[in-house]
Amino acid sequence: MNALHISTQFDAGAIEVLSLADPHDIQLNIRRDNASEFAQWFHFSLQGGAGVALCLRFLNAGQCAYPKGWDGYRVVASYDRQHWFRIDTRFDGQVMSCELTPEANCVYFAYFEPYSYERHLDLLAALTRSQHVTQERLGSTLDGRDMTLLQLTDAQSARPLAQKKKIWLIARQHPGEAMAEWFAEGFLQRLLDPAESVARVLLAQCVFYVLPNMNPDGAVRGNLRTNAAGANLNREWAAPSLERSPEVFLVRQKMQQVGVDLCLDAHGDEGLPYNFVAGCEGNPGYTPRLETLEHNFKAAWLASCPDFQTAQGYGRDQPGQGNLALATRWVGQNFDCLAFTIEMPFKDNADWPDARVGWNGERSKRLGASVLLPVLAVVDQLR
Repeated sequence: MNALHISTQFDAGAIEVLSLADPHDIQLNIRRDNASEFAQWFHFSLQGGAGVALCLRFLNAGQCAYPKGWDGYRVVASYDRQHWFRIDTRFDGQVMSCELTPEANCVYFAYFEPYSYERHLDLLAALTRSQHVTQERLGSTLDGRDMTLLQLTDAQSARPLAQKKKIWLIARQHPGEAMAEWFAEGFLQRLLDPAESVARVLLAQCVFYVLPNMNPDGAVRGNLRTNAAGANLNREWAAPSLERSPEVFLVRQKMQQVGVDLCLDAHGDEGLPYNFVAGCEGNPGYTPRLETLEHNFKAAWLASCPDFQTAQGYGRDQPGQGNLALATRWVGQNFDCLAFTIEMPFKDNADWPDARVGWNGERSKRLGASVLLPVLAVVDQLR
């Protein structure tokens, strides 16, 4: 057996190695975000273990941000960084352990199938080949990365731009929730499919504003929930600043410039093995009109996508008790519009489980594509 080695020297790499002396007891700690106490994301490669029965033990799992998220969770692994699979995992309340006998000398492990910054850049570049896409740089992150907004519409349609509905999709405010950018990729690909009639109707009636990655600094750094300054972006919407949360400041500024009729904010949930949405029922400005819109949107998604459900989710906020520092609540309140947080599982969809891959990037993409149907169902009701 070659000497074991663990590396995190790549995009989103994150782990702390405590001991590699015994392949049957590899001791690790899950690393905190660079400027906060949040810890749950990990992504690393292990070399030298081909044909050896390995046992990896994450000793601080019980002290992570969401320890209940480990119940029923299974680590993802890959040999080629393209195809990821789930491996046997146990959690005893303190230590999380997983076992694998690698088929190759190098294997990657991660909390969820990663979505790399290079893939992000490739996605942006590929989409701008379409005549329906305009790319705009809103400004810079704290680490100097571009905040890139995609605007999508059919400029040749009869409806004037000013009369089109403004549909926003933002994803990955929490950088470790990589499923959110997979969701955005699936959404964008279907929206730009020339053979897709749903997309053609929507592009004629709407302008789509899409940010596939709201937190590129946190994503590259391997953070779970925060940006380079340690800000949880989905708690910054009430009063963002260029010094602490430029990502939110710049996006909010653009929203105020062009308007919002519908906003979807894509996330991942550590604990619940379901796909669901959270709305704005706790907002001071919540009205029967918005309640009807929420109902119609969810009903249309339920009717068209078995991966979506409404039986499981977060509890409803009491009237007037919604936290307006969250994107969905702030947008819904300030634009008097339909706004949802979309949550996907880190584990699997318990309604339609897949023992081999669990919930993964491809399934997230398909869910992203499926959301065009409920958007179509309510688009004429938005204003």
